[in-house]
Amino acid sequence: MNRRTAFAGVLALTAATALAGCSSSGEPDLKIVGAYLPQPVSDMAAGFLVVQNTGDAGDRLTSVTSPLSDDVTIHETKNQKMRKVSSFDVPAGGELDLERGGNHIMFMKLKQKPQQGEKVSVELHFEKAGPITVDLPVKETTHNPKKQ
Repeated sequence: MNRRTAFAGVLALTAATALAGCSSSGEPDLKIVGAYLPQPVSDMAAGFLVVQNTGDAGDRLTSVTSPLSDDVTIHETKNQKMRKVSSFDVPAGGELDLERGGNHIMFMKLKQKPQQGEKVSVELHFEKAGPITVDLPVKETTHNPKKQ
């Protein structure tokens, strides 16, 4: 009986370890697509992009930095009102869509006004994946890829 009990204990421990390994081994796998910044008409600008996560774990966009401005924040839009937020979730197997009329990156007090055809570098800071640098092509002021 002791051998059976010991063997059952080893099997249970092995199964638990295997299950724990499966659930904790997932990581986010992030890719940035569709990034752009409409040419600003004032000392403010907004950036848009999609964060795709093909990984097994979610992540969180916690901040954005850029040489274009010392005041870069992330904003959500609800009921046609914009407000600064501390983070956005990027679900496992899903995406975070920063788009016109919705959630976006906000640049205040621009150091210069980028022109159409130029690129603006940003660094996206994620809780798990770490920083990802992306160039936002500057498009015409009215650019909206959803309406094309």
